[in-house]
Amino acid sequence: MKQLNEDIKQGVFKQMYLLYGEEHYLRRQYKNRLREALCGDGDPMNTHFYEGKDVPVGQIIDLAETMPFLAERRVIFLTDSGLFKSGGEEMAAYLAQPNETAFFVFTESEVDKRCKLYKTVQSKGRAVEFTTQDETSLKRWIAGILAKDGKKMTEATARLLLSKTGTDMDQIQMELEKLICYCIDREVVTDADVEAVCTVHITNHIFDMVDAIADRQPKKALGLYYDLLALKEPPMRILFLIARQCNLLLQAKELHSRGYDGKTMASRLGVPPFAVKKYLAQSARFPSASLRRAVEQCVEAEEAVKSGRLNDRMSVEILILSVL
Repeated sequence: MKQLNEDIKQGVFKQMYLLYGEEHYLRRQYKNRLREALCGDGDPMNTHFYEGKDVPVGQIIDLAETMPFLAERRVIFLTDSGLFKSGGEEMAAYLAQPNETAFFVFTESEVDKRCKLYKTVQSKGRAVEFTTQDETSLKRWIAGILAKDGKKMTEATARLLLSKTGTDMDQIQMELEKLICYCIDREVVTDADVEAVCTVHITNHIFDMVDAIADRQPKKALGLYYDLLALKEPPMRILFLIARQCNLLLQAKELHSRGYDGKTMASRLGVPPFAVKKYLAQSARFPSASLRRAVEQCVEAEEAVKSGRLNDRMSVEILILSVL
C-alpha cells in the first residue's frame, strides 16, 4: 500500500494495478484514487469500465491497442472479472508486452496467486492486497473521520462501536455518519450515543444468538433469529453464519489447546487479532463434542431444506432449539 501511495503522490504509474483482498472499502477508495490520478477529470474518451465475469478479453485487448484520443494514456478498469481465478491466460499473454499507452486497473475480491495473470501483474505492475484492518488501525481511522467534523470519542467508546459493527469499514463509516448527525451539537460521542444509534452487525447477532444457546435461553435465541428475519436476512444465510460460528469456536478451542498464541490463532481463524479473546471466551462454554455436533446439525438442517422436508425458516428454528 505504501508503494501505491507513492505512485499516486509522485504521479509515476505502473501500467497495471491489481487491488484485491477482503477489505472492499479500501479497494474502492484506492480504485477511485487511481482513477482520479490516471484520468484527471474523467476523460470519457479514454477511460473504460468492465464489471463481472465473462468480460470480452479480446475486445479489451483491441481497445488497449488503440491509441488514446488527444491524451497520453488509455485507462481500462476491470472489476470482479474472475480472471485471476481462471480464464486469464489470454490477458496474461497480452500484459507481458502491452501497448505502452494502455493502463489497467483490476479490482478483485479473490485471486489465485499461482495463476499466470497474477504473476504477470505482480512482476510488471503493482499487486496490492487489502486485508481486514486491526483494532489499532480502525480506531485511528475512526478518530480521523470524527476529527474532520470536530468530534471525538474515547478509546473505550471506539471499542464499543467496533463490537457492534465488526471490522467492515463500510459499516463503520455508515455508523459514524449517523453518530455525527446524532451528536450535531456536541463534541464528544459517548457510549450512550453508540447504544442509541448504532445498528448491530449480523455477525454480532449470531454471536449473541450462540451466547443465548450456551445460556440455555431458547426464547432469547429465537428472538434474535426473528430480529434477523425482520431485517430481511434469508434463513439460509443465517444458517450458514451459525455453522461458521460453531466451526470457528471449535477451531479456536483446538488451537488454544495446542498452545498457539493470539496472533497465530487470528491468522488461522481468519479473524482480527482483537476478536480472538472473544472467540476463546465463547468457545470455553461448549465442550468440543457439542460444537462438532452443532456443525453436523447445521449440515443436516441444510439438507432438510434442499430435500424439501422442511422450509428454510422452520429448519433454522428447529436447529436453534435442538442445540440448546
